[in-house]
Amino acid sequence: MQTIDEQIEVYTKFFHGLSNPTRYRIILSLLDGPKNVGELTEDIGCSQSLISMQLQCLRWCNYVKALRDGKNVYYSISDERVLALVQLGQSIADGNTDKICTCEILKNEKYVENKEG
Repeated sequence: MQTIDEQIEVYTKFFHGLSNPTRYRIILSLLDGPKNVGELTEDIGCSQSLISMQLQCLRWCNYVKALRDGKNVYYSISDERVLALVQLGQSIADGNTDKICTCEILKNEKYVENKEG
């Protein structure tokens, strides 16, 4: 049985999975329906290797699933609740854009992560 701290760690990692701009763009692209890596690369405008790496994370954490069709692998949202979560998050963020964009703590956390990563 998980402790409260272990649960919080899992929950924050879950949201962290959506905090990467490329992963988030993949999720948004897949809201239109299943796509293969080539289609995602074209849609998002990133390299195929970056898309593949981020898909690996999204698959591992069960945000997306893969279905092989001959030589192609098509990715889609694994759970409709991911769609609901994205829509809810966007709705909340749309009402708080100025505050979110000017939060000094978030700005500093991003800076620290970029310097370390």
